[in-house]
Amino acid sequence: MEKKIHLVFSLVMSVFMVAIMSFVVTLINIGWADTLISQWLERFFYAWLVAFPIIYVFSPIFKKLVTKQLTKG
Repeated sequence: MEKKIHLVFSLVMSVFMVAIMSFVVTLINIGWADTLISQWLERFFYAWLVAFPIIYVFSPIFKKLVTKQLTKG
């Protein structure tokens, strides 16, 4: 069950973060244009292909490091 939770967490987190960040960066780069949505979706797709595996691989590592640091004592 833990693997399923990690997979779904990584999926949700990557979609949420990439959607917001790619939209903001696309808006800054091209402004409010007729092609904003189509360009944003294209950039979102490519960014998500990078972000999902990174979050999937590194989030458990960072979780362990942060937990270790915060429970030190």
